[in-house]
Amino acid sequence: MSTRTEIKHPAPQQVDRVVVRFAGDSGDGMQVTGNQFTNTAAFAGNDVSTFPDFPAEIRAPAGSLPGVSGFQLNFASHDIHTPGDSPDVLVAMNPAALQVNLKDLPLNGLLIVNEDNFGEKNLTMAGYQTNPLEDGSLDGYRTIKVPLTTLTRRALESVDMPRKQVDRCKNFFALGIMYYLYNRPTAPTESFLKRYFAKRPELVEANLLALRGGIAYCEAARIFQTTYEVAKAEFPPGRYRNINGNSALALGLVAASQQASTGILMASYPITPASDVLHALSRHKRFGVMTFQAEDEISAICAAIGGAYAGKLGITATSGPGMALKSEALGLAVAVELPLVVIDVQRGGPSTGLPTKTEQADLFQALWGRNSEAPIPIIAAATPGDCFWTAIEAVRLAIKYMTPVILLSDGYVANGAEPWLIPSVEDLPRIDVKYRTDPENFHPYERDTDTLARPWAIPGTPGLEHRIGGLEKQNVTGHVNYDGENHEMMVRLRDQRVRNIENDIADAEVNGPDRGKALIVAWGSTYGPIQSALQTLRADGVEVSHVHLRHLNPMPKNLGDILQRFEQIIVPELNLGQLTTLLRARYLVDAKVLSKVQGMPFKASEIVDAVRQLGSQS
Repeated sequence: MSTRTEIKHPAPQQVDRVVVRFAGDSGDGMQVTGNQFTNTAAFAGNDVSTFPDFPAEIRAPAGSLPGVSGFQLNFASHDIHTPGDSPDVLVAMNPAALQVNLKDLPLNGLLIVNEDNFGEKNLTMAGYQTNPLEDGSLDGYRTIKVPLTTLTRRALESVDMPRKQVDRCKNFFALGIMYYLYNRPTAPTESFLKRYFAKRPELVEANLLALRGGIAYCEAARIFQTTYEVAKAEFPPGRYRNINGNSALALGLVAASQQASTGILMASYPITPASDVLHALSRHKRFGVMTFQAEDEISAICAAIGGAYAGKLGITATSGPGMALKSEALGLAVAVELPLVVIDVQRGGPSTGLPTKTEQADLFQALWGRNSEAPIPIIAAATPGDCFWTAIEAVRLAIKYMTPVILLSDGYVANGAEPWLIPSVEDLPRIDVKYRTDPENFHPYERDTDTLARPWAIPGTPGLEHRIGGLEKQNVTGHVNYDGENHEMMVRLRDQRVRNIENDIADAEVNGPDRGKALIVAWGSTYGPIQSALQTLRADGVEVSHVHLRHLNPMPKNLGDILQRFEQIIVPELNLGQLTTLLRARYLVDAKVLSKVQGMPFKASEIVDAVRQLGSQS
């Protein structure tokens, strides 16, 4: 039964989309299970969108509410933009997972629970006074109780392994059940297991037996009255792969460095949820990528600045707390005017905040989180796949304008995944690098007439010796200078250099009518929920348009004109209104914020409700 054709099941019912959520203890392998179902759905030709939800505490007590790990995926036969507002199926491995996630499962939703874990201890840890499998509280759901632990042990009786390791295979037994229910092929997962546990054949055998045991149990017990099938989605021609945001960022940086022929020095300090960018880049040394895990955030950005001084593309990645530590060195990067890309994968704050939860509340920090006048271009990625192109754009701007650039992502984009059309090299933009080599009339702060960028002169080039540092420089010569008028000139030159970027970026595009009653303006990871909300609203005859901003500093030149053509402006943000404040201040429009700061992304329904409510008030 290692292939789909060998699975015996009732004739499947065709559905166009399904949302599945796996939830369990942090040691139950929910992320692995979710990723395997995602990869299999992508292999079968479905459009997919995922939302891994990690527990905030690394070593939370087993069976406790803080230790619950979840993975939601939406797979469909048509274009989708989000992991779905609520699951159609919830697989709960213990009472804590049920307690945390049941509120999101609609009535009559399918609930599959591991009844073996609903003992007194686990029920108490999850805050249950009575057993929900017995007290009638689940009567509104299609509940299927499966003794997953017991069945996994039976399926693995022939494997000589400790009981603890056997029990850890129950996630693949649950995965087998879901493969049966949705007629998924098992071949991709079998290949994964053989590859991942290549040096541990006993683990390959154990997990394969568990996977096939889940399918066999469904065939024998007939626990489902019907099974389901989601047809292939129609994609534009090309080669696709499943990709998450952090991986796309890494690939985008490598592609950009190849286009620029600079090589990369990536210097970072581990921090959730940005660490995977460093990990991913470390695999690409053959493309001239050097990675350095620094001892702290400050040394990481300083090393990246040093790499830029030496002619490499300097990269550092962090999250909000790390951005705070990097702020002084970011000011140094502004002063020395070197190409540097700083990636901020935002998470809930302040301080340590919610390390594994998403937020987009670092926009003000990116704009102004430095002393004095220290302007930096800021761009934001909208989806996991868009991270690739946003990384290339960040590199292009950094090199062309000799400036640090802040790239904003967030935990939702970083960990979420979607099918990504792999571009050809011909699709990539050119990035021209002009190292200064001619010593004649060289001055470190002479500027390009169009961009105001200073020359990039690599140390060691004869005749191009110069100094850099945090003290103010004299215009053109680069000598240390304390004169007030020179300081104001340099401040204004640095500011104008960033402003000039507005002439080098695309105009904002309006999705929908270019004038009317309502316009949604947004940035970052709100893109997917907004697209889903627009589909719902337009199907109901509600006229609403949308502008999504990649460039946040400077903003597109035509944005002000667009805003004036709409009666109402709504700004969904995972903060208390940071972009809203900017729009109100810069363009004098009465923008209204739709805020959410719960560590979770927007649901499409929340945006739909906000637009309808605003329309009813007009």
